Amino acid sequence: MKVFVFGAGKVGRALTKALRDHGETVTLCPARNGVPTRPIDANVVILAVRDRQLGPVAADLAASGVVRRNAVVVHNAGALPADALEALRGVCAGVAQMHPMISFASRTFFPTLTRGHCHVKGDPVAERRVRTLARKIGMTARTFPKLDTVGYHAAAGLVANGAAALAAIGEELLVVSGVPRGDAPKMLGPLLRSVAENVEALGFPEALTGPVRRGDAGAIERQIGLLRERLDAAIPLFVASGLAQVPLARKIGDAPKASFDEVDAVLASAWRTLASSSSSRPSRPAKAAPATRGGAKKKKTKTARRSPR
Repeated sequence: MKVFVFGAGKVGRALTKALRDHGETVTLCPARNGVPTRPIDANVVILAVRDRQLGPVAADLAASGVVRRNAVVVHNAGALPADALEALRGVCAGVAQMHPMISFASRTFFPTLTRGHCHVKGDPVAERRVRTLARKIGMTARTFPKLDTVGYHAAAGLVANGAAALAAIGEELLVVSGVPRGDAPKMLGPLLRSVAENVEALGFPEALTGPVRRGDAGAIERQIGLLRERLDAAIPLFVASGLAQVPLARKIGDAPKASFDEVDAVLASAWRTLASSSSSRPSRPAKAAPATRGGAKKKKTKTARRSPR
């Protein structure tokens, strides 16, 4: 199968490499070059561009006549249905959404697609071809007929980007706890992978671990105390995360109900403290101050001179 990828960003490059690694013939065309002026020699055209570009690009492709009548055109947007390519219906064999639920963060480092989910929905012929491509690169193609694509995309963003933001705060906490900054990501990456493996294999609530699952209110109270001393900007997320864990822990039942009540009380108290203080306003996590000899360095105060107007 011949594939044409329009858009050489993070997703376009990653899909191109994965398909080529599995023996597919792929042409990668940067979107900045504009819509091709010559006929596209491909059975599948993948539009790996930003959501707002899909409509205009589809219209330009339809007007140019460069897409084969027997080709299918698909897009990678998570929040948009196949109808985003409506302009191409009638000039090609079919259109579809092909959204890989994978976190793409770099143009040079590509995540593993194997075992990943790919949501496929659109015209039958387009769905069939995309399913074939997904299988070839080790992904599982799924179709949910009544899927709310906005909610689906929000869930993907919450988990992928929320996990990245959470790990960034975790890095700061490791640093203020004595871990060299360069080592922190190397420690957190495997931890995140183990969470992913637990989620995939065990589901919920069984994937939960830690002091909330054990009903250890004392440990949680000590951790909140440490955060207040060293990284108070992390407290809102820490407490919110803990409160979200409590219902899962209760379902697992690894501790008596009273223990979970204590955990809930500790977290609720911390939440009320946040709500009643000015520090409850959202703020960026504070970066750990570099270690200095002989104590903290004093800031030099400069007096700004005003020039005459």
